[in-house]
Amino acid sequence: MEFILASGSVRRQELLERLGIDFQILVSQFDESSVPYEGDPESYVKTLALEKARNILNDKNHNSFILGADTVVCVKGKILGKPENREDAFSMMKSLQSTVHEVYSGLALIHESESICETASIRTSVQFSPMTDEEISQYLDRNEWQDKAGAYGIQGAAGLFIEGIEGDYYNVMGLPLNTLYKILKKHQIIM
Repeated sequence: MEFILASGSVRRQELLERLGIDFQILVSQFDESSVPYEGDPESYVKTLALEKARNILNDKNHNSFILGADTVVCVKGKILGKPENREDAFSMMKSLQSTVHEVYSGLALIHESESICETASIRTSVQFSPMTDEEISQYLDRNEWQDKAGAYGIQGAAGLFIEGIEGDYYNVMGLPLNTLYKILKKHQIIM
């Protein structure tokens, strides 16, 4: 059985390794901006995950299981993607402080020759404590905000400001392990 992760995310790779699956990495080149956000974050992340998986499907890997994933941060109905620069990251962290926001991840597992196409979405609520501008600047100095939805990773220094979560911790990291495990078990990829 060949299993492909359609993501260059180091975090997703580390988490997938925990399931004991041998996999290869083919980074999807799907243009996420081609999917408009229409106010439903669950549908949005499922669509992005599916399109990322489909993007790497070709004649060579049509007999492979391909996993696509996407994670977004949603605060007050607005999607926070990856910050473009430090100023953008500051603005994102400012909007997250003293609030509860939602993290949504979408998963898509496809296998063309077995006609498998399954998607799922997962939501986790995250409570940030109040942060001063100085605390936000000190956090940004660590450069952990780069290439992270919402400008933070729960496993890093931003964890200092997280008062609590409701839902799957690994979802906030970018790969909800429990949901993924259930999907893989259903399709007998793991026992």
